[in-house]
Amino acid sequence: MALNKIQSLIAGAALLAGASFSNAADYVIDSEGMHAFVQFKISHLGYSWLYGRFNKFDGTFSYDAAHPEMSKVSVNIDTSSVDSNHAERDKHIRTDDFLDVKKFPKATFQSSRVVDKGNGEATIYGALTLRGVTKELAIEAQHVGGGDDPWGGYRDGFVGKTRFKLKDFGIPKYLGPASEEIEIILSIEGVRK
Repeated sequence: MALNKIQSLIAGAALLAGASFSNAADYVIDSEGMHAFVQFKISHLGYSWLYGRFNKFDGTFSYDAAHPEMSKVSVNIDTSSVDSNHAERDKHIRTDDFLDVKKFPKATFQSSRVVDKGNGEATIYGALTLRGVTKELAIEAQHVGGGDDPWGGYRDGFVGKTRFKLKDFGIPKYLGPASEEIEIILSIEGVRK
């Protein structure tokens, strides 16, 4: 009898765990309407900041406000769409000194787990693949808000930041000690499917 009771409790817990997944909504990142941005910031010789972005990317995420730790994120970036507001520099960034877009036309991020920190903040861990190298990194994310939009849909939005060293992803060009690390800034708005 005791074994049957334990089995029933385990089955009930499994059903409850499965039910919490059913509340997660799936979203498409609104890169078409340009309500989403993948930007970067890197020091120029330690004297100023260089900002840029990727103009072409897409992705999806799932989100449940009651269980943010169950969220998932997947993003694909067209590396040839890099835009630093300077055409000649962008040509150089596309070469094998930096992104080598002919050989590696796409960068991807796939989340593996989310740690809820409360108050709409979370750390998203996942695999970034850039220039053929895959490494885990952490994105510090914050929920901006969610609700109905004027077109009959529902949206949720987030901001996030992460940093990594260029050499960690096989980028061979050395720009000096002040420019070894790049910051990625994400502003993501998704439309619920």
